[in-house]
Amino acid sequence: MTSLLLVNLMLALVWGAITGSFSEVNLAFGFVLSAVALYLIREQVGTTGYFIRAYKISSLTALFFYELVLSALRVAILVTKPKIVVEPGIIAYPLTVDRDFEITLLANLITLTPGTLSVDVSEDRKTLYVHCIDVPDQEQIVQDIKGGFERKIMEAFR
Repeated sequence: MTSLLLVNLMLALVWGAITGSFSEVNLAFGFVLSAVALYLIREQVGTTGYFIRAYKISSLTALFFYELVLSALRVAILVTKPKIVVEPGIIAYPLTVDRDFEITLLANLITLTPGTLSVDVSEDRKTLYVHCIDVPDQEQIVQDIKGGFERKIMEAFR
């Protein structure tokens, strides 16, 4: 995976050298063009996993932006009500991911989503403590994270 990314980057640089322009737009075009070239010869050079992983990472990114917009709307509706009725709380989220990178990514995705904040990870790295602005149903929040961010992280990086 990493070597194919380097090949893709090198081909993008070669594109920049051939065209005589190393602008960001031209290098991005060269990167996409080289990705298409690698895709066309994927069976000969064994790059199918590279594109599957790229698709899964794109899916995780799309889920993050969807959740970002959805939670921003929820928080906006919550704070614009005349009487704010919330049940803030800290939930103990049982982690399925166990690698440092995956735990950090999950914690950051949760923190970047409005209304939630990753507070701490337990010493044994089995529990992530998350502060939520409104916790009407703790189990539903746990299931949303498990079926959303955590599932997509495991699909993309395992």
